[in-house]
Amino acid sequence: MEQKFLQSAGEVIGAVRHFNEDDNRQLRIELLSDEAIKTSEIEGEFLDRASVQSSLRRQFGLNTDGRQIRPQERGVAEMMVDVYRNWHEPLHHKDLFHWHTMLMAGNRYIETVGAYRQHEAAMQIVSGRLDKPTIHFEAPASRQVATEMESFIVWFNQSWPGGKTHFRR
Repeated sequence: MEQKFLQSAGEVIGAVRHFNEDDNRQLRIELLSDEAIKTSEIEGEFLDRASVQSSLRRQFGLNTDGRQIRPQERGVAEMMVDVYRNWHEPLHHKDLFHWHTMLMAGNRYIETVGAYRQHEAAMQIVSGRLDKPTIHFEAPASRQVATEMESFIVWFNQSWPGGKTHFRR
């Protein structure tokens, strides 16, 4: 299966090399909008594909159809473009906070935006009856989040080829 995957990937890369600039731009918009929409669906948010694509086009300085774009669609497009442009840079807390601020554009239901959560109550994924809930997942306590995220960021940055940690921005 790995050999089949590698062969197919090679074919796609070979085909993409023959795209003209307009085709490359459109492929970039399609791939980034697919990722943005699928990621949002995991969180239970359903975005308008045409609006996300229009916002991506605007972020890349391309022509758009001038449609109105909701804050959620603009925010996810801004985040995807930032990740696309800076994927090769090391990750830092401020990047996560910046992305979170973009993603939460227009959301008034989250008390902490652009920072790690700070509430005392446990964050849980729960289903079932109110009198007999089933807890599927309980996140680390808020007081542990910064330490856990620091460990993740160190691991992530060291997992890059060469294992070098760089400084960004």
